[in-house]
Amino acid sequence: MGEQPETELLQIGQSPPRERADAARNRLKILAAAAELFERHGVHGVSMDQIAAAAKVGKGTLFRRFGDKAGMAAALLDARERDLQGAIISGPPPLGPGAAAGDRLLAFHRAYAEFLEINLDLVHLSETASPGARYRVGAYRFWHRHVVILLTEARPALDADYLAHALLAPLAADLRQATRAEFDLARVLAGGERLVRAVLDGTV
Repeated sequence: MGEQPETELLQIGQSPPRERADAARNRLKILAAAAELFERHGVHGVSMDQIAAAAKVGKGTLFRRFGDKAGMAAALLDARERDLQGAIISGPPPLGPGAAAGDRLLAFHRAYAEFLEINLDLVHLSETASPGARYRVGAYRFWHRHVVILLTEARPALDADYLAHALLAPLAADLRQATRAEFDLARVLAGGERLVRAVLDGTV
């Protein structure tokens, strides 16, 4: 892949606006408190009141800054998603540039499945906060555009825009939450690889 696709992805995953140093410290303090509570009690076992108390800030500050717990989950995910996005844009191949498009697509599908497994409760809350929430966030637009670019390069005749959604559908947090007890991660990764290879090989 050349510079143009990576530049396009960089624009989709661009950094958030700069903020005052005190505001940034306050935000990081709140997010650290939330992350610790979520780790200890689970996302659904923690209230915004508990987060405010742990961060030593007023509830009003919390709600003004994050809106609700789904907003808090999205904020916590942001830095973790940016790490993965950075690896896609400028990391080593095959996830980053320098490998064949098909190999990069396989690497991305696997990397995101592993990311989802680690962050499942947060992603689930973020994606199910309201109908269609998954598809409105910038991270999904980034993942979708990345898959479109790779599919277009690997198999130009495909309807890459639609098939990118189809390849991302099995990586929805709601599906993983519902099937986690039945399918372990190894089975998810193997099935995901077969699905991607089927698209790349032209058998679907």
